[in-house]
Amino acid sequence: MERKDFHFDLPAELIAQEPLADRSASRLLLFDGSSGSCRHAGFRDIGAELRPGDLLVLNDTRVIPARLFGYKDTGGEVEVLVERVLAGGEILAQVRASKRPRAGTDILFDEGRIRARVRGEEDGFLRLKFPEAHGLEALLERIGHMPLPPYIRRDDTDHDRKRYQTVFARRPGAVAAPTAGLHFTPDLLSELQASGIEQTFVTLHVGAGTFQPMRVDRLDKHRMHRERFEVDAEAAAAIAACRERGGRVIAVGTTVVRTLESAAMGAGRVQPALMETDIFIHPGHRFRVVDAMITNFHLPESTLLMLVAAFAGLDHTLAAYEQAVAARYRFFSYGDAMLVWPDPSALEPR
Repeated sequence: MERKDFHFDLPAELIAQEPLADRSASRLLLFDGSSGSCRHAGFRDIGAELRPGDLLVLNDTRVIPARLFGYKDTGGEVEVLVERVLAGGEILAQVRASKRPRAGTDILFDEGRIRARVRGEEDGFLRLKFPEAHGLEALLERIGHMPLPPYIRRDDTDHDRKRYQTVFARRPGAVAAPTAGLHFTPDLLSELQASGIEQTFVTLHVGAGTFQPMRVDRLDKHRMHRERFEVDAEAAAAIAACRERGGRVIAVGTTVVRTLESAAMGAGRVQPALMETDIFIHPGHRFRVVDAMITNFHLPESTLLMLVAAFAGLDHTLAAYEQAVAARYRFFSYGDAMLVWPDPSALEPR
């Protein structure tokens, strides 16, 4: 398959630039991959589509203020987007400058009070070293900006520090939000739990590469960026218990889908894991774990759209997107959501 197979026309005015005042006031497209049928609902009514014994799996990663603005000793402006925080005051980062800084170059931040040195290059990212005395996480909180996606055409604000974050975020490390989780409020989560819909958490720290476009035409030539994830023993046990009672595993977001499918690659079932994944899920993949997914609407020709198409079928997925455009759904990170049921042929026998 080729990248162009996943194209659709999206009017620019449907790309959400601001979050709704109420997280759960977003719209919800109910999409059945077995028939291609779509229905329209509100996100706060999602409990009506689930049943007691189902399990919501949520990504508890926390977005860090990962965008930094600085300058070189020569005066040239530099924009740094953290990909990953490393040990010893180092980061891997995408660096934008008029000329790519070389190893040994110093980049100054916070009006020159903070100096970081370029150590070299790794997997297309630059490795920067900060003075350890400053405490890197505290430093990012003080001088960093929230890394809003490139399709949000405005500067970040203090409001984004709260809204570009799920209400259950607790483990710092992501540089992009797991956006399907943005629709949940504490009250909605409590209501779902009270109705018998269980919840568990995994962690995948979303990297900056999630916004990188595919640079090859053929899917079999594409290589995904690597991201860190963890499935602990409690989450693995919750998923196994859901299976035993006949419940359904509902992945909240493509990050959770990638996490669960990666954690099940060895034994065919989810096992505790702390590792990296570069899994690329596209049509032809057979899903071992996930029975349904909640997800936002994704970019044309993106790997995230390819994941949804793998789950629900390409033709049905593109038709559902056409309906969403016609119905004026809001797209991307601050946009509306879908609840997607699979094409049965996409599932491994269970």
